[in-house]
Amino acid sequence: QVQLVESGGGLVQAGGSLRLSCAASGRTFSSYAMGWFRQAPGKEREFVAAISWSGGTTDYADSMKGRFTISRDNAKNTVYLQMNSLKPEDTAVYYCAGLYSGRSGYTSRNHHLYDYWGQGTQVTVSS
Repeated sequence: QVQLVESGGGLVQAGGSLRLSCAASGRTFSSYAMGWFRQAPGKEREFVAAISWSGGTTDYADSMKGRFTISRDNAKNTVYLQMNSLKPEDTAVYYCAGLYSGRSGYTSRNHHLYDYWGQGTQVTVSS
C-alpha cells in the first residue's frame, strides 16, 4: 500500500515557476515508477511526465519537454516536478501516481496502469 500526498501548487504568473512535490508513504516506494498527470476543467486527464523507480529513465509529454523536469529522491520517498516557463494553458489540477514495476527502466504514459494516486494540487497560471 502506498499513499501519495502532493504539495507545492498555487497561483503564478505566466513565465513563472513552481515545484511540485509528492510524498509517498510505505516502504516500497523505490519499487514504483512515478508519474505526474494533470486535468483541467472539462478535459481528460493528461500525461505530464514519468520517471522509473531507479530514476534513470524519464519521459515527458511533448508540450512539457524543456520546461518541466521530473526527479525523485528514494531516500526521502519523494518525487518532484519542477515547472518553468509556465503558461496559462498549464492551469490544471496536478496528480502524482505510482505504478509498481519490476523493471528498473519502466515508465508509462497510460494513467489506467497506475496503482495509486494522490489527491491532486491546483496549479493556476495567470496571463
